[in-house]
Amino acid sequence: MRALLSVSDKTNLLDFARTLYYHNVELIASGGTARFLQQAGLPVTSVEQLTGLPEMLDGRVKTLHPMIFAGILARDTADDRADLARMNAQMIDLVVVNLYPFQKTVAQRFVTLRDAIEHIDIGGVALLRAAAKNYERVAVVCDPCDYGLVLNDLARHGSVSLETREVLALKAFAHTAAYDAAIRDYLMGLQSVDAPIVTLTLHKAQELRYGENPHQQAVLFSLNENGCASPLGGHLLQGKPLSYNNLLDLDAAWRAVHQFEQPAVVIVKHLSPCGVACAEALHRACAAALACDPVSAFGSVIAANRPVDATTVEALDGLFVECIIAPAFTEEAKAQLAQRKNCRLLQADWTSNGTAYEYRSILGGMLRQTVDQGDPPCTKWQVVTQAQPSEEEMRALRFAWKACQYVHSNAIVIAREDAGALATVGIGGGQPNRVDSVRLAAARAGERARGAVLASDAFFPFPDGVEEAAKAGVRAIIQPGGAQRDAEVIAAADSAGLAMVFTGVRHFRH
Repeated sequence: MRALLSVSDKTNLLDFARTLYYHNVELIASGGTARFLQQAGLPVTSVEQLTGLPEMLDGRVKTLHPMIFAGILARDTADDRADLARMNAQMIDLVVVNLYPFQKTVAQRFVTLRDAIEHIDIGGVALLRAAAKNYERVAVVCDPCDYGLVLNDLARHGSVSLETREVLALKAFAHTAAYDAAIRDYLMGLQSVDAPIVTLTLHKAQELRYGENPHQQAVLFSLNENGCASPLGGHLLQGKPLSYNNLLDLDAAWRAVHQFEQPAVVIVKHLSPCGVACAEALHRACAAALACDPVSAFGSVIAANRPVDATTVEALDGLFVECIIAPAFTEEAKAQLAQRKNCRLLQADWTSNGTAYEYRSILGGMLRQTVDQGDPPCTKWQVVTQAQPSEEEMRALRFAWKACQYVHSNAIVIAREDAGALATVGIGGGQPNRVDSVRLAAARAGERARGAVLASDAFFPFPDGVEEAAKAGVRAIIQPGGAQRDAEVIAAADSAGLAMVFTGVRHFRH
């Protein structure tokens, strides 16, 4: 049995090659891989020795030779064996290759086009495709994580089984496809036009117990090749694996809490915030967010933008939550939360907040849009009523406007500042008409709506929403404006003595 090794990632390579040699596998290697193994004392035939030709073009041409590719592509037939014999070549049974790190190279901040081009692998891709194509005879390994799979087969059978070769071939084709897509996407990104074809490379992270309902199957895929243990870029510290619904809710909460600079807490249930607050201390924000709708908060997920400490855990007051996501947890907090066996803890990287685009599936296609990062930098707010918002009301309006962006349309948020905390006191969303969302938010706020402010993610098409807000005791409103009946809406606000701010920016979330 003969193996060709040519790798840029030498993780666990030495132990793997030693075990191959122990199983009487002849080792062939190229360039730096050959030198690495020879320095460790392993007998290795270099590619130059096999082909009779030195490396060319500063290493650009090493393995691109008929002696190599004939040995890989040859089938176990009399005709192919005769062809090999005529050129004095031998079969290669195992190909171990990983590619130049193109994705890591272009991810660097100041990478040049020249550097990127130099990290486009040619020979490695060709070797992987050739070996994968001939999987009926040849085993191909493109990931050091699969070394153990090959060695287990060798230990049990003296060869790599057909079942394993099929699995490895599929992985190799997926690897080269993702590699080519990364090159194409990088080069298209240098152009001023959008790509006519977009390839999403997703890596299977884990099987989920089920989807939204028990009769639906579900899988978590990661955009990150190393995302198998890191849902949402985090690490599960405690609790059973996250469910499909947990992941959706955590994503919504984590996105929302990123909008706040002060210590903040966002509570999400069924993809909708049911409490948002910020304060000078995280435990105060937690208590204020929980007070918005403690009934809906039962069985929710919670996101915090500061490390969760023991005081914050105490502020939950024994509430059952499915999961808490935060940048960190203090040791004391972890000890307290360890008593809650059904509460997952997800520690996530605060600097990682998604990608530039988001995708949604529709029947027969995909929708893509840039992520809503809030108001564009050039946005100018305008007070359009006779009444002017006070400084306190303006602080609450700014907070409510951010909180509103993560509620499902038609989104209405009623908020106020109390005891140093800015918090939602009533949330209404997901209704077919905006006035119903106002009524729902006002009903949940109750007496706390009096003197509070209200944010609407899109314009009020009629004065009725403003009139309902005035009945509830709201004193100031923020909304995009731009409706045909803006004049009537402003007149309704003036009639009620309300202050109203137009932002000129809409934040629908369907």
